[in-house]
Amino acid sequence: MSHFFNRLHATWHPDQYHGWGKTRNYFEGWYFKLVTADQKQALAIIPGISMDAEGNQHAFIQVMDGTANQAKYYQFHADEFQPALRHFALKLGDNAFSAQEMTLHLPETKGQIQFINTQPWPKMLGAPGIMGWFSFVPFMECFHGIVSMHHTLQGSLEHNGVVYDFQGGKGYIEKDWGQSFPKAYVWMQSNHFDSNEQASLIASVAHIPWLNSHFIGFISGFWLEGRLFRFATYTGATKHLSIADNQVTLIFTGPGQTLQIHAQQAEGTALISPLSGAMTGKINESLQAHLHVELIHKGKRIFEGRSSTSGLELAGEVSSLT
Repeated sequence: MSHFFNRLHATWHPDQYHGWGKTRNYFEGWYFKLVTADQKQALAIIPGISMDAEGNQHAFIQVMDGTANQAKYYQFHADEFQPALRHFALKLGDNAFSAQEMTLHLPETKGQIQFINTQPWPKMLGAPGIMGWFSFVPFMECFHGIVSMHHTLQGSLEHNGVVYDFQGGKGYIEKDWGQSFPKAYVWMQSNHFDSNEQASLIASVAHIPWLNSHFIGFISGFWLEGRLFRFATYTGATKHLSIADNQVTLIFTGPGQTLQIHAQQAEGTALISPLSGAMTGKINESLQAHLHVELIHKGKRIFEGRSSTSGLELAGEVSSLT
């Protein structure tokens, strides 16, 4: 019964661990994006837990170097995965993670980073996070949460013998949990735009299994100077997605507002992803994609900017999403 109440509490706090009592067909992971102030170095740090269909379990930390296009997967015993109860804090061996800081003691990556002035996705009545009322659907294949849309970094990491100074850089934190990543999806993220330092984007379109069928769902948020503009399946917005060669166009339209995203893919690297809880899949992610974003509100363009330090993933048969 305690596991039930722990999971119920976590439903209203997406940043926390949700896997209490789970033993198989389950994964959970957090994604920390770190970019230096000069945008010359970008890392993604991904701690998590994996439980396959037979109940075999292990914990992990993936480190992606978005500049060198390299990734490393560190495996830990499941007993070393120690999430806090009723708040977001995670110890994994000698490594620690929370919404305030990260401490790493990995063979090639060591140091401590603080997250200053984090911007969590706001809670609303009936919508504890970015997934809206879908957060309460127990049979979803994959759940998604935003820990912080935008924050400033302090500290440094020694990575592959080189010191990465993240002082004054920017960060982003999200997470996923459930059984598997969607079999097809597009995901993009950036909080480095040339026209405004207080802007951050997250956008995703995915194939969502639903009872004996499926639908194409989408969620997006554009954070601008403290204000969040939401576009999602559950808000009644519409989307247009087109993919040609290495170009992606994604347009969201809601009452009185339109978000237009034009993305250009860049070279990426392979990350390990979950399938039925087991970390046996692979996806390709770039942290050097180029975005051009426009936000129109009540007939007026209130934002236009470009980014060249953007995360972009296209996974599976993405043509099915268009």
